[in-house]
Amino acid sequence: MTRYKHVLALNPYFAHTTAIMHLFPPTGLEYIVAGMKDLVGKVTQLDLRYEKAFQNPATLSAFIRRDVDLVCVSIRWHTQFDRICDFIAQLPDEVPTVVGGYEATLEVEQLFERCRNIDMVVRGEGEEIIKQIVTGVPYEEIRGLSFRRNGQIVHNENQVLPDLAHIAYPDRSLRRHEYYWLQGGCRLSRKTFDTVLSTRGCPFKCKFCTFSLNPLGQKREYTERPIESVIEELKSITADIMLFSDDNMFTNLQRSEQLCDLIIENGIKKIFVVQARVDIAKHRRILDKAQQAGFKIFLMGIESPHDRILGQLQKGITQQVIRDAMAVLTQYDFLLHGYFIYGNVGETAEEMLYIAKFAQEIGLDTISFQKLRIEKFSPLKEVVESTPGYYYERIGGPVYSDRYGRKELRQIRDQITRGFYTPRQLLRIVKKARHIGLVTASDVVVPLLKLPVVLGSLALSKARKKRSKRHRLAIGTAGPVRNHTPPAE
Repeated sequence: MTRYKHVLALNPYFAHTTAIMHLFPPTGLEYIVAGMKDLVGKVTQLDLRYEKAFQNPATLSAFIRRDVDLVCVSIRWHTQFDRICDFIAQLPDEVPTVVGGYEATLEVEQLFERCRNIDMVVRGEGEEIIKQIVTGVPYEEIRGLSFRRNGQIVHNENQVLPDLAHIAYPDRSLRRHEYYWLQGGCRLSRKTFDTVLSTRGCPFKCKFCTFSLNPLGQKREYTERPIESVIEELKSITADIMLFSDDNMFTNLQRSEQLCDLIIENGIKKIFVVQARVDIAKHRRILDKAQQAGFKIFLMGIESPHDRILGQLQKGITQQVIRDAMAVLTQYDFLLHGYFIYGNVGETAEEMLYIAKFAQEIGLDTISFQKLRIEKFSPLKEVVESTPGYYYERIGGPVYSDRYGRKELRQIRDQITRGFYTPRQLLRIVKKARHIGLVTASDVVVPLLKLPVVLGSLALSKARKKRSKRHRLAIGTAGPVRNHTPPAE
């Protein structure tokens, strides 16, 4: 007998002016739904960004009371956290409510305190946990679950990370909306947008990055989905533009080449966006196949033009390596996006401002840059704490110094923006976007000037106002990593 007849899966984020808050489908939540949909009566997915009627808590509460017997909420980002807590607290307390996601995992105690109607919080990746919840496994036996019992909060031990090969991919037929390339509510193209995840985890150990760790500090080792499953999912997707949310699409070169071959053989016609390291420039055969398969936009972590800082971040590359790689990549019909970190320990204003010039020198089409941030398990946390004059105000927040505070870094950010996005560079972006088929003559051209911001948000999705580098998967899952960051503060 089915324990729950109607489950509400809620993406509680409201409309937002930043690209990432508009752009991405709630893929993480959809992974949770995929795991439980055959174990419950039915599931309704609501994305509050597009459901204005349900942005009224009274309206949503009436809907829940009328027909819903379990509410699942995904809280992935720090952005809008207070507003979301206030919203959830107004929902019916008689209907069981479970919350998960990257930010929820970080803020378990606060969620229970602020939202008395929350019964459970899923910590970490949630696909297997939600199955146990909806099938009636006693809460005490579910690893990775925190729950209320007799007025107390109980935290079970952490779960073992689930096997990626056995996780079902999202059922897009449950969506009530299509997703487009948006910025500030404005479509950049008529082409629809979606994401797919073919691997999780990252084998590299960049010092600034904690995306291979979940909020509990568990290491998500590099894990691959069966490639047949990836192709099956791609064939089922109708969107024109597809982002591979993998931390690095080319970690396993043999697999990447096989994927390109299968995309070509199956006649899958998409514009693919991928995250990559500049090292891929060494492999011309794979680049040739990637171009043929429709890989059009490369999001690459450059991080810094300075060898000293690249070494500090343990990036594993040098400025010359970057220059040599870009000399190869610029020969292809790829739109090349690089993202940088500024405000590093010991970095001067002159070094930060060189980002714009360097990016143009090496032929990047677009760039994004964010302040150095400190995460809970970041190796840089100790470096910042032990360096006089440097500080951060919260875990997940940016690093400041006595010399470069909020005002100074804001001014530097604006100078980098003006230095790179000149009229000539903007024209280059428009031409490249037209050339690779990202937009057509019938699309509105003016919004293209916002394309750099969208690509920046793509590159920055995962922890980024708490991740993500990428979409932390729903009720506690870990989503794309390094190249997804949240809206800038």
